[in-house]
Amino acid sequence: MNALTPVRAAAGSTTELVVEGMRCAGCIAKIEGGLRTMQGVVAARVNFTSKRLRIDHDAALDDEALIAAVARLGFTAHLFAEASESPARRESRRLAKALAVSAFAAMNVMLLSVSVWSGADGATRQMFHWLSALIALPAIAYAGRPFFESAWTAVRHGRTNMDVPITIGIALTSGMSLFETATGGPHAYFDGAVMLIAFLLGGRLLDSAMRERAQDSVAAMLRRLPAEVAVLGADGAVRRMAVAEVEPGMRVLVAAGDRIGVDGVVEQGESDADRSLVTGESAPEPVSPGGTVLAGTMNLTAPLTIRATAAAADTVIADIARLMEAAGQGKSRYVRIADRASRLYAPAVHTLAALSLVGWLVAGAGWHHALLIAVAVLIITCPCALGLAVPVAQVVAAGALMRRGVLVRDGAALEKLAVVDTVLLDKTGTVTLGRMEPVSGIPVLEEDRRALLALALATRHPLARAIATALEGDGVSPAIASELKEVVGRGVEGIVDGRTARLGRGDWVCPAVTTPTTGAEDADAQSETSFAWADGAVHRIVLADAVRPDAVAAVQRIARLGLSAQFVSGDSWPVVERLARRLNLFARARMSPADKHEAVERLEAAGRRVLMVGDGLNDGPALKRASVGMAPAAASDVGRQAADLVFFGDRLMPVPLAVAAARRTMRVVRQNFLMAIGYNVLAVPLAIAGQVTPLVAALAMSGSSILVVANALRLRSAAR
Repeated sequence: MNALTPVRAAAGSTTELVVEGMRCAGCIAKIEGGLRTMQGVVAARVNFTSKRLRIDHDAALDDEALIAAVARLGFTAHLFAEASESPARRESRRLAKALAVSAFAAMNVMLLSVSVWSGADGATRQMFHWLSALIALPAIAYAGRPFFESAWTAVRHGRTNMDVPITIGIALTSGMSLFETATGGPHAYFDGAVMLIAFLLGGRLLDSAMRERAQDSVAAMLRRLPAEVAVLGADGAVRRMAVAEVEPGMRVLVAAGDRIGVDGVVEQGESDADRSLVTGESAPEPVSPGGTVLAGTMNLTAPLTIRATAAAADTVIADIARLMEAAGQGKSRYVRIADRASRLYAPAVHTLAALSLVGWLVAGAGWHHALLIAVAVLIITCPCALGLAVPVAQVVAAGALMRRGVLVRDGAALEKLAVVDTVLLDKTGTVTLGRMEPVSGIPVLEEDRRALLALALATRHPLARAIATALEGDGVSPAIASELKEVVGRGVEGIVDGRTARLGRGDWVCPAVTTPTTGAEDADAQSETSFAWADGAVHRIVLADAVRPDAVAAVQRIARLGLSAQFVSGDSWPVVERLARRLNLFARARMSPADKHEAVERLEAAGRRVLMVGDGLNDGPALKRASVGMAPAAASDVGRQAADLVFFGDRLMPVPLAVAAARRTMRVVRQNFLMAIGYNVLAVPLAIAGQVTPLVAALAMSGSSILVVANALRLRSAAR
């Protein structure tokens, strides 16, 4: 069982359901509130991102009773284990098809409308209206289904949601347009109805894609674990077993080069372990009998026998998955504003249109004239400009950032990035490049360099690979070596030109030498190895994780933006301290994934807005929990999936660059809101007074949208 396996109904346990049809905060409140009043339910919690419902209950309730209870609230639910496809992915595919149909129809109807606006009259105008109806009505019926079905479900169960007023507006506009066409009226508004659906679908598709990405980040992390492990039985037989079936106490064999699938203690074998997936530290660490290893660790150099200490669901990596899912339940400020707007703004607009209809009828106007005024009020108050205020600015700013090497994976991240006041920087792979490089001790003589390269190429050890990469980059060619032999936990030796040479631990390369005879101490040293001929001097080769070339300048610009910055690293304290002192940053070292998550949570609880910049699996929970997460393109799959923004290249400057761009973007967004609201303040009274025809209302609505877009285009130079 992994971290995402549902717990079936049992005493004191939890059942996880996938719920379809949730659209807004009102849906969440109805589900959680309705279930909490149900006898036997202890707690109910909805994760809107993954569409998952977690119910704590007693043994008196089974799965079917819980599913039926959700159905009575007006939603479809099924067990998470039975979901062959994630709801977000299924919804994204459905919305993408609907958007394609509505966008295609909108383009064609708009082309036909241009002819009408240009002065076509009589039979020609009627022909264009009927052609528009022929294109628009089927498109509306198909593309509008996500809104229509949701609205009908809500009304049928005695509640409302944001899709109810949307459906009323689309239906009334389409019906009025069809009536105008059938009676030879001068105006039809099929273009407005189809365009409205297209805009709404576009926003909903982006929201669904964001939820899908959040689920993928957890799935990507769990894919890093092996599906099966080799278990050593009491009789000495070895059999393959699924990781989910491994229990504490079982003995697991791990070959060199394989990833460890369980948390455990080493019983036999000595090797080097790459813990970067879990801890983020790039330098390999030796492991020996009695040492602890974690699931997700790569065994590098020799076979190990491990006794499992935890079931799959209780491993550190499973805890990380749960932290990431819990962190994904938060809602941004703008989502909450949108929820409130959907409950207040749209009903108010439709009430205003209805009052306009009634008022004109009381004033003596005919049904036709009064209805035209009501439709004009609906169209002119259509919140297209308000709807565009945020996304169009985000799209333009995201394009500008992309040209500067920053990929914005979630447009809403710019909203949150604009208000961050604290930056937490992981070290390895973030402030540094995440790759070891020799900084001192490489021999100068060509003979020594060629022999060193020959030995470095003969082992898979990460330090040897770093040395080989550096030498090959300098154009060195390897010498011919024979009798190559790797000694586990020590190093590699061979014969070159009749002389014995060794590369590895200093006390093994030359036991008589305890201090280096060549090579020097380096301030940023993380790891070291040694090279020597049997009859020559020892070269102590010092390696360090290369620091990004503009790290100092980037940290200084972060400070100029008024942000507080600090290190949160899984690396050792001496290494972190030296680099923190160089960059003038407060630092914390040896932090586990849970420690980083807790640090972010504590800052957020204190009212801070945190930008977490990290690259590895160990940073995943913190990246998800922070207000905004940012990762380098070279990060692990999990790091990239969990981050809201990804930056490319070897420079750190994209971090402050993105913050500055986000702040400018939100200034433009606020300007857009003011223009959109100002438009409504001026236009609505005119429409109610009967001074605006539906055609003029449509043009005014489009004009306000164009104005918002034009203002947002100023952000093309935002990333500078």
